[in-house]
This record gives sequence, structure tokens and C-alpha cells, in this order.
Amino acid sequence: MDATGPQPRTKTGSKAVALTFDDGPHPDWTPQLLDLLRAYDVRVTFCLVGEQVRKHPALVARMVREGHTLCNHSWRHDMELGIRPLDEIRDDLRRTNEEIRRAVPGARIDYYRQPGGNWTPQALQVAHELGMIPLGWDVDPRDWAGGPATDITSHVLEHTRPGSIVLMHDGGGDRSPTVDACRSFLAQLNTAFTLVPLPVHPAP
Repeated sequence: MDATGPQPRTKTGSKAVALTFDDGPHPDWTPQLLDLLRAYDVRVTFCLVGEQVRKHPALVARMVREGHTLCNHSWRHDMELGIRPLDEIRDDLRRTNEEIRRAVPGARIDYYRQPGGNWTPQALQVAHELGMIPLGWDVDPRDWAGGPATDITSHVLEHTRPGSIVLMHDGGGDRSPTVDACRSFLAQLNTAFTLVPLPVHPAP
């Protein structure tokens, strides 16, 4: 990765903490998570996979309606997307943005998260060309690995600091442990920190 170019954002830039959820929307886990976030009056950032958006556009509309931020997470979560030709990367990201805006016309999509965090200079370049901020994280409780909710909860509570961006998942597998973990830690985290969605830039 070219250290002189734009790099993924791993901090919020303030003392606030941002929770982010990848690989959705999913018809089972995303609604449960949205219900939970609404109950705690917490807004987050959802990193959306285009194929899933096409299947569940109403969930994306609900995210925006309830104040959450949207992030492009590629069309089908291709872990090797970053090493493909520039035109292929560009088409993938554009297609995903188009699908998100089909679900929510005029939606702001100011962030892009590379599948697996497998950033390359090409992926960073395309995100920059399309006006999206490369989005990373600094807290990864490895909920994607299928561990129990207790492990996810303890990792988030132990490692989250002012300015953290926390990586979690509402799609890509059985995310019931993630939902259960959020049910366990949201109240405590919301008391210890200001929880925010990543800021959406005003339309030009």
C-alpha cells in the first residue's frame, strides 16, 4: 500500500465512537439490530454489499430513515477486488452505489470499505476518484469468526477508546452472537462514550 496516498480512516477524528456493521443488509439480523439501535437511540454506519441491497432495499431505506450512515462495501464482497484492473474496481463500486441509490434515491455514500480490509493502491485510488473516504477500523472483535457473544462483548468493552471505529457484522453468516453482544454492551458503551454515525458530507 502506498503510504503517500490516501489511507483508510481508522479513527472518527473526535472523542466520539463509531460502530460500523458490514456485509448486510440481512433479512434476519439487520432488522433485529435496527430495533435494538432504535431502542437505545444509537446511530451507526452500515457498510452495504450491493447484492444484498438488491435483495433487501426496504432495509436500506429504513437505515436512512432512522438516521444511520451508509457505506459502500463492494458488490459481492470479493476479497480479491483490490488486485483487479482499475476499470473492474471502478465498475464494482459504481454498481454498488447505483443499487444503494435505487433503494434510497439521492442517498449520500461518502465511505467505502474494502472487503476484508485488503486495501491496495488501486482500491484507494478508485475510492478517492468516486469521492468516497476509505474506511478502516481500530477495534475488531472478530464477530465474523463465529465466536460467542460474550467474547464479542468483552473485546468491544476492553478495546474501545475515544475516537474508535468498531468493526462488526450484520450479514455474511449467522450474526445472532453479534446481535446478542450489542444487546449486552450497548447501554454501557453508550454511557461511556458518545456513539455517532460517521458524518455525512452535505450535498455539493
